[in-house]
Amino acid sequence: MLDIAIIGAGPAGLATALRLHQKGFRPRIYEAVPELKPLGVGVDIKPYAVKEITEMGLLEEFKAVSVEARESIFYTGYGQQIFSEQCGRYMGYEHDQRFVHRGRLQMMLYQAVLDRLGKDAVTLGCRCTDFEQDGGGVTVHFDNALNAAAPKSLRADVVIGVDGIRSVVRGKLLPESERTFFSGLTLYRGVTVMPPIKTGGSILHIGDPIRQGTLIVYPIQDNVDGNGSQLINWVVEQDEKPQSEEDWNQETGVKDIEHVFDDCKLDFLDIGEMIRNARECYLFPLIDHDPLPQWTFGRITLLGDAAHAMYPRGGNSVCQAFVDARVVAEKLADITDPAQALKAYETERREKVNWLVMASRGEGPEVVRRIVEERSGGKPFDDIENIFPYEEALSIFSEYHAKAGMKIPTLKDGVEPGKYKSVFNTQQ
Repeated sequence: MLDIAIIGAGPAGLATALRLHQKGFRPRIYEAVPELKPLGVGVDIKPYAVKEITEMGLLEEFKAVSVEARESIFYTGYGQQIFSEQCGRYMGYEHDQRFVHRGRLQMMLYQAVLDRLGKDAVTLGCRCTDFEQDGGGVTVHFDNALNAAAPKSLRADVVIGVDGIRSVVRGKLLPESERTFFSGLTLYRGVTVMPPIKTGGSILHIGDPIRQGTLIVYPIQDNVDGNGSQLINWVVEQDEKPQSEEDWNQETGVKDIEHVFDDCKLDFLDIGEMIRNARECYLFPLIDHDPLPQWTFGRITLLGDAAHAMYPRGGNSVCQAFVDARVVAEKLADITDPAQALKAYETERREKVNWLVMASRGEGPEVVRRIVEERSGGKPFDDIENIFPYEEALSIFSEYHAKAGMKIPTLKDGVEPGKYKSVFNTQQ
């Protein structure tokens, strides 16, 4: 049986361990932080990723910590509706789409790993610093200053680098991948405790990309206060803000953004009040990471954000990592030679995910708001059909969904994915 070392205990690394365990392996996880905490804010788990969670045997646990998505609605900066679609089972998919706090998702997966693989399956306070490989395996070196009981080095048959957007493993394998640049866009990510919005499972996409920027709003926890309120996750994307460190957990205030959407009038939501009542808010700069030309190097491979860091547009980052986890486990179980198995995993996954990396850089499905802004001249309109027909919008969304691995089960007669000229510039 292969000795497999996973570097990183985020959701992707934990999911990889669970998938490998289902195939009969007993991988070990090594994580830099000395204690796992439920950090972060919201993530949108698409139907294809809920399928992966279901196959891990964790659907009921996942339902208990998440909110079912019912509808996705796009609005202009003035609050006029552009397009709406149903989500998950309401769209006809076999599985739900669900919203969840990233930290709660991670802790759910962590508990499953401890329950199934044992408490010694995860070593904390053990930061990977270097590695080298030969024909027989990989030697990994660690800084164990935060955990004296952790190893300083170990030997493994396979190493999977799942150590996030600032991956040490990726940096060692592909030093040129460390060359990134600031896009000029900054995200303010916050959460607010408040009554449910619309259906209680609605995700709202608001604003114009030129005048205001973007606001995404969706619930990530039900009945958070015992009085029926939800924990509402919101993300404000702004241009020309100062660059900060590429770190999801930089706390900040809301002074810079509390009045950005004052022109947006929605009869069911006071945006400024929601932002001002934030329980917490984090700052995150959008840093460009070019798609990688290679993930696998002999017995070492990359997975999740370490392999395909992408803008958080369209909600596919962690979802794609869950697919990675299944595929790498399948290949290692089916192909005797570890290096060939890892290469087969890369062959199946890399090109598909790189398309999403580039599509997300080019706005992803949020592009529809820019289209309307340009065609309307930034002014309110009388009838959306006159400037952005429903059939055209549906064609755009069906193309994106299909490329992400979730082709819409039922489409309006005559609508084809990509029927109109693609708006997803993936050649940047």
